[in-house]
Amino acid sequence: SQLHYALGWPESSAKIRQCPEDFQVKEQLSFNLDGAGQHVYLYLEKRNLNTDDLAKQLAKFAGVKSVAIGYAGLKDRHAITTQWFSVDLAGKAEPDWLSLNSDNIKVTEIVRHSRKLKRGAVRYNQFQITLREFDGDKQGCMQRLEYIKQNGVPNYFGEQRFGRNDANLTQAEKLFLEQGEPGKKKKRISHHLRGIYLSAVRAFLFNQVLSQRVKDKTWNCPVAGDVFMLDGSHSVFTVESVDDEIMRRVNEFDIHPTGPMWGGGVLMTSHDALAIETQVSQLHEKWSEVLVNAGLKQERRALRARVEDLIWDWQGSDVVLNFKLPAGSYATSVLRELVVYN
Repeated sequence: SQLHYALGWPESSAKIRQCPEDFQVKEQLSFNLDGAGQHVYLYLEKRNLNTDDLAKQLAKFAGVKSVAIGYAGLKDRHAITTQWFSVDLAGKAEPDWLSLNSDNIKVTEIVRHSRKLKRGAVRYNQFQITLREFDGDKQGCMQRLEYIKQNGVPNYFGEQRFGRNDANLTQAEKLFLEQGEPGKKKKRISHHLRGIYLSAVRAFLFNQVLSQRVKDKTWNCPVAGDVFMLDGSHSVFTVESVDDEIMRRVNEFDIHPTGPMWGGGVLMTSHDALAIETQVSQLHEKWSEVLVNAGLKQERRALRARVEDLIWDWQGSDVVLNFKLPAGSYATSVLRELVVYN
């Protein structure tokens, strides 16, 4: 709620995640499976399970080490989500995958492929979300939906990245700031947890830059010195000045203005865009230094998320939303522009 809204503070409210069926996600990979190879790809529907827990179950079930399991992205626990996992079965007999089926797991597809599934290899995620007990301006909500359909939403990192009650940021502060003080004993943590805490810090700084751009109404249009990302890829480029061609490509969702994922190196932006990013970096100088000292390198992330195939269906006091988001974008960033939810 401390981040600025593209459409202003929502005047309506609703409840989310009243049951797993209220939050459904299906993952679409960014490549085709070739049907042969030592890696078995499983398209699994999971209920009330997080991705890491299911990956551990798969490793134990197949009798392989955890490194043999691959997945493209993390999915919510309190939901029904369908995503791909790969299992490296080199030198192993193939188990009866269908015996994995349970109240919480359903095997929907089994395909062979030549390579392990890598993180980020997602074209988009398909969402079906039910907002319960909608209370407020129905017409105003539909106007917001129409706007989002045409313009997308600010590509904020969702609260999932920061943990319950921002616990990941709290732990990051204890680990990277407080323990850096003289006389403080350093605590050892796993590489996995360290990555989670650093990612939360990085996401926090990105959100601060994006919030300023939302406040300035430049989150979905270029400013002088911007760095642009090609839609559907991580390729970025800079331009000397914003001309009609750049504006056309931005308006057609071919390219997107970007914000920084902090790390070592020089910011790619210049002029007005650099001034905004530098201001945020100076306000949170200690966090910026933590990311640089951790060895992370500068990266970029699109400031807006395209919301494709958005449709909605009112069912009494509930509304069911269906839409697609690019990999790495959060459904809660869509919901926060519509309603105050709990």
